[in-house]
Amino acid sequence: MSAKLHLVDMHRGQLDKSRLYVGDHDGESDVYQTSIGHVAVSTVADIDKPGPNEDSAAIVPVNGDGLVLMVADGVGGLPAAKRASNLTVQTICDYVSNAGEEETGLRTAILDGIEAANRALLELGTGSATTLALAETRQDYIRSYHVGDSSIWLCGQRGRLKLQTTPHSPVGFAVESGLMDESDALLHEELNVISNAIGTTDMRIEITSELPLAARDTVLIASDGLFDNLLEREIIDTIRKGPLSTAIQTLTALAAARMREQHDDAPSKPDDFTAVLFRPDGKASGTSTRSS
Repeated sequence: MSAKLHLVDMHRGQLDKSRLYVGDHDGESDVYQTSIGHVAVSTVADIDKPGPNEDSAAIVPVNGDGLVLMVADGVGGLPAAKRASNLTVQTICDYVSNAGEEETGLRTAILDGIEAANRALLELGTGSATTLALAETRQDYIRSYHVGDSSIWLCGQRGRLKLQTTPHSPVGFAVESGLMDESDALLHEELNVISNAIGTTDMRIEITSELPLAARDTVLIASDGLFDNLLEREIIDTIRKGPLSTAIQTLTALAAARMREQHDDAPSKPDDFTAVLFRPDGKASGTSTRSS
């Protein structure tokens, strides 16, 4: 793994309140048991970048029977990218925490939170922007919301992708339309050019309907630090079964190794890395680690 990520302590956690990851540490990794399933999180700052981790993430319990999971990736090259992702997840958390018990109330709170975050970034007047990938989940369904090229996947135990959001980018749309394959996309010079972000006047939110969630399905939400360094099959084989603690640690280690060593036949792009996994069945197991 990255030299910035080393084990400090180990424990199992019970999640009973919102948990935010806003770059206070170079690396964080947690596994939680929740009222409806198990969540694993890993976030690591770019090993080659002197600045802070510009990714943010959050896990928000909702009314005892739901979760809102999100990852935001501050747009690099623009001012205050970390502040943009931090402000976005914090604003949405505030709205979600005050949502009513009805499912329609949660959907409205999420959308209102995203819109409020967009207004807040525009009001900063700094040009700051961020992507967002968010999943609303209960025991038996998931609904996704995304802006930009952070992505949400829903993977069955046998490895079938039941949901794979399309990145809001020229390369993402080219792959979706069949004009470009995965290998060419990962090596394309405009891979990280995005066409949609929070903090822009024409921001748009892509939202799915409720999708059924089977007992051993795995939800993945991640920034492009994962998807730019691992192939689709590598990710699926890692997350589709086995303990979430093992899956999140393996994803982190594989991505970090790929970032450090470039190979002609494999993707490699140093970047901040954040991934969240959720599974609605099984026993919680894993570690919690901090580094500074």
